[in-house]
This record gives sequence, C-alpha cells and structure tokens, in this order.
Amino acid sequence: MAMLVVVTENVPARLRGRLAVWLLEVRAGVYIGDTSARVREMIWQQAEFFAEQGNVVMAWATNSESGFEFQTCGANRRMPVDLDGLRLVSFFPQENQ
Repeated sequence: MAMLVVVTENVPARLRGRLAVWLLEVRAGVYIGDTSARVREMIWQQAEFFAEQGNVVMAWATNSESGFEFQTCGANRRMPVDLDGLRLVSFFPQENQ
C-alpha cells in the first residue's frame, strides 16, 4: 500500500464520481488515498479513459531517489521530463504572449 494523490482539471463528473469510490476528495478535483499498485493502475486506466478534454496527474509514494513517482494525461502546460533518471516538471509558456 502506498499514498496516492490524484489531481484533476476539467474532467467529466463521471470520472470524479469513479475516483470518489476509491479515494477521498479533499478539495474539488483533489483525491487522496492509500492503495495497492493494482488499484492504482485500475484508477489510472479509468482516469485516462474518462478524462476527455480535461487533464489528470497522479502521484504516489515509491522507494525512488525522490520518494515519489507521477504520471500525467491530457493537455497541460506542465509536462514531466526525465533528467538523468530524475523526474522533473517542465513548464511551457502560454501561447500567444
């Protein structure tokens, strides 16, 4: 079991409802819980399938250098990058500036 955090933006209500079955919604679009890897993978499949035009980021505790891992889906200005084995976030500027 590992701590899991899921943050959603502009996703359909049906995805939010599915996430609320497995996780606690502590703020609008922010879910936390303590799940197994199998449940985490199932939640991610649901998130990718039902996100539509929204975006989702999922982070969980691991035994890595940073102590956590994360993945994203959907369009967002923040995109994960790998820098010598360390996962970081690249922030793209807004278009039309």
